[in-house]
Amino acid sequence: MANAGNKNKDSGWFLEFKKSEEYKIFEEKPIAYFCAEYALDSPLPTYAGGLGVLAGDFVREAAMREFPFVSVGLLYKKAQSILSLEGNKYANKIKAVVDENNREIIVTLPIEERIVRARAWQWEEGKARVYLLDTDIPENDPRDRAITECLYDENRDTRLKQEIVLGIGGFRLLHRLGYHASVYHLNEGHSAFLALELVRHEMEHQHVNFTEACEYAKKHVLFTNHTLVPEGQEQFLSDKISLFMAKYAEEMNLVDSKGIAKLGALSNNPSVFSMTALSFKLSTKSNTVSELHEEKAEKLWPSQIMDNITNGIFVARWDKLGGASVQNIWERHLQNKRKLILLVKEKTGEIWRDTDLICVWARRLVEYKQPLLFLDNPGELLEFSKNSPVPIRIIFSGPTGGQENPLVKKIKKTIEEKLKGVAVFMPNYSTEIAEVLTAGGDIWLNTPIPGTEACGTSGMKAGLNGILSLSTNDGWVHEVNPSNIGWVAGGPKEKEFFSLLKENIIPLYTEHLKNPRDSKWTRKMATVRNFILDNFSTSRVLGEYIEKLYIPILKQKHTHRFD
Repeated sequence: MANAGNKNKDSGWFLEFKKSEEYKIFEEKPIAYFCAEYALDSPLPTYAGGLGVLAGDFVREAAMREFPFVSVGLLYKKAQSILSLEGNKYANKIKAVVDENNREIIVTLPIEERIVRARAWQWEEGKARVYLLDTDIPENDPRDRAITECLYDENRDTRLKQEIVLGIGGFRLLHRLGYHASVYHLNEGHSAFLALELVRHEMEHQHVNFTEACEYAKKHVLFTNHTLVPEGQEQFLSDKISLFMAKYAEEMNLVDSKGIAKLGALSNNPSVFSMTALSFKLSTKSNTVSELHEEKAEKLWPSQIMDNITNGIFVARWDKLGGASVQNIWERHLQNKRKLILLVKEKTGEIWRDTDLICVWARRLVEYKQPLLFLDNPGELLEFSKNSPVPIRIIFSGPTGGQENPLVKKIKKTIEEKLKGVAVFMPNYSTEIAEVLTAGGDIWLNTPIPGTEACGTSGMKAGLNGILSLSTNDGWVHEVNPSNIGWVAGGPKEKEFFSLLKENIIPLYTEHLKNPRDSKWTRKMATVRNFILDNFSTSRVLGEYIEKLYIPILKQKHTHRFD
């Protein structure tokens, strides 16, 4: 359980670290960070949810701290379409990566029987930089031009190709640019094929066989697992892996590609290839992203030794209260709340007041996060709202791109038919909307089934802005004293949430409205804000990765250097 002591790393810690021998080595051989998604700029569809937001925050933190760090991902066609619009303000952040003769850098890699080409783009914001690969070029087969059509393509063959391009193509891009990383950090298993390219590199340069090269390569690889639910653990048929990697196996001088397929085969079902299994097999260290996640992961993967580094947030990006104190935090919050009320009016037509108790449920819409928890009994919710001494409002929001999620349909239908005036659904959830929601609500609703959310950082963002949480005891919430953040329900039952609202939250808020400058509610807002500032920023996260994982991997005895 996190205590009230300051866990975050301050500027002094990073300045001191920059004097160390380890830092000098990282300058020569930086961390290479691979992820399938990054929340870089709100309108760009290069992210789907918390994984991408975390990656975007982490990249910005590393840049701010001047930590040697290079990031790799994919640039999806839908993002390019937005960037190509005339006058787009984000277009100047992304430029083609060119060589010394100003020609586009192209990397090649085999998939099935074909050679696939990918060009590279560079996204920059201040000192933060991310390289993004794109296969939509004329030289490619039409099937391969579509590899980077959209994030997490539902076609399983295309999804597999995306992960091959990200891992193998990403490694080759860094090598082409002259980067020789000390640690390859897999942020989730989507990029695990980069470890195979590292194996191929070892076989070629160290003149060792496939098995020996795997042992060499893994000493440079760190795997961060972010999900416990099966849907988040990428799996393919082993036969499909063998087919798609056949030409690559030839490049490695392997007899066939079955050895590659075996690396990620599930022990209880060899016909299934798991990117998570491959990540564990070809990494020297792995970690979880909350203490509860670590407990659950040890049961799922009992043979794995996993460290834990609980996620955090990039404060400069999410803080909408500035230098708020307990004396002025309510006035600052009201400014943010009025922006939210304007957004609600713009998106839904509903007109709310700044004295209403506004509750927010906003995140990716999947079953285990239980978006329907408050809607299972709309009649009770409506009656509850009518009897409340202050108007209760609930905002639901989530990504709605592409084919509409059935959960979205259910939420919209229930609100329209039974909760008009009480609840609204805000479509097209993005980081831009998230910045308004996590700053302007009064209560942040967090309802995942306990033991399913690896961490969940949205409540941290809300807490940073003085919003109190009403949550199940899951993810990072499991680590803290509930009084530091709001209220925690013992189970995922809506009745318990209604009980906490009725008996604790509404009376406290009602009393607060009588004297908002000096109330228990206001003091509680200041408490949660300071608690997040002290314990859950990406400065702490980056510092822990450096101390607990990057430096120990760096200090392992290696028998070679990369050329």
